[in-house]
Amino acid sequence: MNILVNSGRVTPFLETRNKLIKRIIKNEHNVTLTGFQTGYENEIEKIGASFVEMPVNRAGLNPLRDLKLVLKYFKLIKKSKIHLVHSYTIKPNIYGSIAARLAGVKQIYPTINGLGYAYTGNDFKNRIVRIVTSILYKVAFSCSTKVFFQNSDDAREMVNRHLIRPEKCVVIAGSGIDLVKFCEIEQPEKFSFIMVTRLLKSKGVYEYLEAARIVKGKYNDIEMYLVGPIDPNPNGVKEEELQAFIDEGIINYLGVSTEVHKLLGRSSVFVLPSYYREGVPHSILEAMATGRAILTTDSPGCRETVKNGINGFLVPTKDSKALSEKMIWMIENQTAVKEMGKESLIYAKERFDVKMVNEHLMSTMEI
Repeated sequence: MNILVNSGRVTPFLETRNKLIKRIIKNEHNVTLTGFQTGYENEIEKIGASFVEMPVNRAGLNPLRDLKLVLKYFKLIKKSKIHLVHSYTIKPNIYGSIAARLAGVKQIYPTINGLGYAYTGNDFKNRIVRIVTSILYKVAFSCSTKVFFQNSDDAREMVNRHLIRPEKCVVIAGSGIDLVKFCEIEQPEKFSFIMVTRLLKSKGVYEYLEAARIVKGKYNDIEMYLVGPIDPNPNGVKEEELQAFIDEGIINYLGVSTEVHKLLGRSSVFVLPSYYREGVPHSILEAMATGRAILTTDSPGCRETVKNGINGFLVPTKDSKALSEKMIWMIENQTAVKEMGKESLIYAKERFDVKMVNEHLMSTMEI
């Protein structure tokens, strides 16, 4: 069977889903991967797939440009005689699914990795984007065989908005976590917190910074790590504001790192106070696999990762005070936090093992 896997950015896709591609190829299928980054052809060929660059512009809605994208997908599907299309991220999900149906493909499986920016805010721009996105999703879902959702909140919202029939929804446990690559690490001697994310407001970075300031007022010796790239988009954290927290000694900013596993080993608790419409945050799964207690928000995607009070805590969104209170509790109950870390690893093995997630995907797609 010839299978087309449509992605957006190639880098995160290969980091989280290369095992899925390898597993599909092992079942003697031919895989073509699309994405908008170049320079990964050799890496993709090593796992046995071929690569076609696809000019996916993530920002904004440009009808002419998006129509060209549909045509490019259509031509590729026809040329490669594709039998099944499996897509990730919003534009490949929408336009890849529409193109596949126009090209006569019978098996079409988009994957919703969270509802993202369009379903996060409620200002005028957000509402307009949400209306347009919902219309496009409805068309794409009507073209699809099944639609994978990474959490039940997203599936429920799409059903409630009458964009998809319930029987088409399949909820999976995020993208899964490689329990060999991300394995248990001993707790550090010095108690500390870490947040690993793109530095976006909606990821809760400001809430973490403010909570860290409150905690430092009582426990000044506790280390607060922040890891991740500064993002230039309007939702990004301003570099000068971050620098103020660094200069004040509130936060230890470690910049961008490719050795997240090692950095997690320096921490006791993983923090992600996100209010972005996550699928299931892979950064949390990585922390769970290393045996870290989790402190995140009671919001779609994030809440999937925490049994409240067992392997960590859920706090309200946009509430730095509530976040700081749980951080202080954890500092004062470090033995309990170590047990929470053990429970995180157990939960990761029970629910989020990438092998189980991939088997669920492949059995649904019958490949």
